[in-house]
Amino acid sequence: MAHIDYYFSTLSPFSYLAGTRLEEMAGRHGATITYKPLDIMALFPRTGGLPPGERHPSRNAYRAQDLPRQAKKAGMKLNPKPAHFPTNAAPSSYAVIAAQNAGGGHMGALVHGILRAVWAEDRDIAEDEVIRGCLERAEFDPGLADSGLLTGAETYAANLEQAVAAGVFGSPFYIVDDGQMFWGQDRLEDLDMHLSGTL
Repeated sequence: MAHIDYYFSTLSPFSYLAGTRLEEMAGRHGATITYKPLDIMALFPRTGGLPPGERHPSRNAYRAQDLPRQAKKAGMKLNPKPAHFPTNAAPSSYAVIAAQNAGGGHMGALVHGILRAVWAEDRDIAEDEVIRGCLERAEFDPGLADSGLLTGAETYAANLEQAVAAGVFGSPFYIVDDGQMFWGQDRLEDLDMHLSGTL
C-alpha cells in the first residue's frame, strides 16, 4: 500500500485548485496520506524561489492569467485577489496538525475548507472563528483550534525542514514512499497513473 507525504501551504491557490482529488485517488488505490502544512514563504528562499510579491512582473502576469484558467477548468470559484492574502498561515496549519493527530474527522475536507475560505470565500484563516468553522464542518472538534499549539508549532517547523531535505520547493507537492515526486495540482493525473502502475 502506497503512502503519500503531502506538503502544502494553507495559503496556496494551487493547493486550493487541487480540491479533494488527492483523497479520492488515495481512496481508489488504498494509499495513505500524511498532511504536512509548511511555511511557504520560508520555503521559497531556501529552495531558489521567490514569494509572489518579489517575482518578475512577467511571472506574476502569467500567474494572474493561469489561476482563473485553472479554476475554470476545475469548475471552481476563485477570487484571484482575495481580501485576506497574504495572512498568517500558522494558526490554520496548527489546526491541521492537531486534527491529524486527533483523528476522527475528514482531513481532505478540512484542508480544502481552509483553502476555500481564502480563495473563494474571502475569509481570514488567521482568525479563530474561521478555523473553528472549518474544523466543525470537517467533523473535527472545533476546540482543536486552541489545543496543541506547542506541538503544532514544532511540527510546522519540522515540516519545513523535512520539505527542504526531501527536495520540496512549492505547493502542492506530493512525495510517494517509493521516492517519486509530483509538484502542482496539474500533476495529480500523473500521480494517479503512478499509483495505478501505469506511469
